[in-house]
Amino acid sequence: MKRKATSIWKGNGLEGKGQLSSPSGFFDNTPYSTKMRFENEDGKQGTNPEELLAAAHAGCFNMALSFQVANKGFDADELHTVATVTLEKEKGSDDFGVQEIHLKLKGKVKGMSKEDFEVVARIAKDNCPISKALKAVPISLDIDFEG
Repeated sequence: MKRKATSIWKGNGLEGKGQLSSPSGFFDNTPYSTKMRFENEDGKQGTNPEELLAAAHAGCFNMALSFQVANKGFDADELHTVATVTLEKEKGSDDFGVQEIHLKLKGKVKGMSKEDFEVVARIAKDNCPISKALKAVPISLDIDFEG
């Protein structure tokens, strides 16, 4: 399986602008820029790489967790994950880097114990393909569970 996305950028890094597109149409010429990345906290003017990374991670984690839950003989009623990607200047440098990804999970699985859910959630966090791709970044997980 291969998935693609396309970026077109025009101009310099500080004042230039870009557009992101995907074959699925999920984003279609969606604008992004340095200003949007660092000055647009609500994210309504366009997207940025960290938002896309957070969406990919939240989606991948929930899908992996649903398989882990199914392996225990249950179906997830709801898995709600907010992924927060923290981008900061690296210590002793003017370069920016992703410093942390935090997954905040609210899970509801009727009949499953909290202990079993926490175990499979940690397995999913460590083993979803996006987590594996991001091994260089600390990934934390908070779990709220309703059985």
